[in-house]
Amino acid sequence: MPSSYLSPGVYVEEVESGSRPIEGVGTSVAAFVGFAQKGPFNEPTLVTNWTQFVTVFGDFVEGTYLATSVYGYFANGGGVCYVIRIGGPRAEQEPDGAGGTTHEEIDIAPHAQLGPYVVRTLPGVTGEITVEVADSEAEDPPQDVFKLIVRHDGQVAETYPVVTTKRSKENVATQVKARSQLIALEEPGKGAAPPRPEPQSVRLAVPPGGAAGVAPQAVSAETYVGDPDQRTGFGGLEAVEDVTMVAAPDLMSAYQRRVLDLETVIAVQQGLIAHCEGMGDRIAILDPPPGLSPQQVRTWRTETTGFDSKYATLYYPWLKVFDPAVGRNAFVPPSGHVAGIWARNDVSRGVHKAPANEVVRGAVALQTQITKGEHDLLNPIGLNCIRAFPGRGIRVWGARTLASDPAWRYLNVRRLFNYLEESILAGTQWVVFEPNDDALWARVRRTISAFLVNEWRKGALFGLTPEEAFYVKCDRETNPPESIDAGQVICEVGVAPVKPAEFVVFRLAQLSGGSGAVDE
Repeated sequence: MPSSYLSPGVYVEEVESGSRPIEGVGTSVAAFVGFAQKGPFNEPTLVTNWTQFVTVFGDFVEGTYLATSVYGYFANGGGVCYVIRIGGPRAEQEPDGAGGTTHEEIDIAPHAQLGPYVVRTLPGVTGEITVEVADSEAEDPPQDVFKLIVRHDGQVAETYPVVTTKRSKENVATQVKARSQLIALEEPGKGAAPPRPEPQSVRLAVPPGGAAGVAPQAVSAETYVGDPDQRTGFGGLEAVEDVTMVAAPDLMSAYQRRVLDLETVIAVQQGLIAHCEGMGDRIAILDPPPGLSPQQVRTWRTETTGFDSKYATLYYPWLKVFDPAVGRNAFVPPSGHVAGIWARNDVSRGVHKAPANEVVRGAVALQTQITKGEHDLLNPIGLNCIRAFPGRGIRVWGARTLASDPAWRYLNVRRLFNYLEESILAGTQWVVFEPNDDALWARVRRTISAFLVNEWRKGALFGLTPEEAFYVKCDRETNPPESIDAGQVICEVGVAPVKPAEFVVFRLAQLSGGSGAVDE
């Protein structure tokens, strides 16, 4: 304001308002750590859609789950995510002459030519695979009929005694696609049936760790956990403040390929939980090992791991989705699809709504069908089940954290507090270095109260009135002289979060005809 006005007239002045509004921060930014076909190593890269992911990191890769998880994330409503590619030798992490990070195209699957066909190993298969074409042992077989034998580590694992290259139900590619757990055959294309392959044998050596975009000697627990100073692994995400959920789907790929043992897998998951607890603004979405029965996953949860954290969740079972890398359905860990459901729920309902009773888009089946009795054992230990309901599709049917503390049992409560804390933190930066007196405390109270009233109106807080839903205390009681002398402004905020209606009970009573009395 000028000290004086020197001529007659009307003057307009801009002044600061008594309080500044708090804007809610984002809640739907995922981070994925895993193996990719190409792209920069150990560099958190922002990806906003599937096309951008393919451009930077390549397409679907056999035997890995990063691409499938990111695709499931976007398909289920995710909008923004960060991707960290791991698995490269140390030399590949050094900047190139242009100041960027080196990229490498990697042979994504062991394969061989078998007559007119290309034979590949299926995802997760390790060891030595031998595929042999032999003459059929049937009596007087047609010339186009032959026998296919698949050996795993020297032992006969699969036999196809009567197959042909003709377009029929005995077609070798059709039979292998329907029955094989080890290989896939790529047909030469449309047109006339190809000639019968000559008797021969090809070997597919699949080393532990495979070739799918990962250098086995470089993958360890430290690869995932990383170093904050070097911006690697989970440590590289410490500099990315807007991340709210983190998943490492390819941890199970490394486990399946025998790169990591079970103890190392648990250590990496504990490292992911520690990262989320240390940051205090994000949740770890954990995957169980594949193929576990309900009893086995219960043992994994309670005895093998024993995780206890309000910053972590666990979903079960694995999902069956279409895998373009092999041209057929395959099982994948659920974390990527679940992260997309969280994002979709936040947009449609809000972070205060439990991200459950939501359809899993892209899932065609589950690796394990869970009964109600089995669910009764898994839900109390914080294991969020995914179930198939007739006529209602495949849905997430749980919304709990891995915390033993009942106050932090529900996932939406933890995520709501993350949202409120980050929003208040970002929206009150103007308070720093202001005169620490009653006027400042009153402005702080008004600012935070106005924000919480809006959240209460959205249904995020429990109570019929704002007074029941929250309180904000910032006065002489919370700011005694010693706190003022220390340069501190202390504001106490209490909120009553809404909790999900997890158990809905209808009590029905039979009435006597026309009497209105309850029939005992």
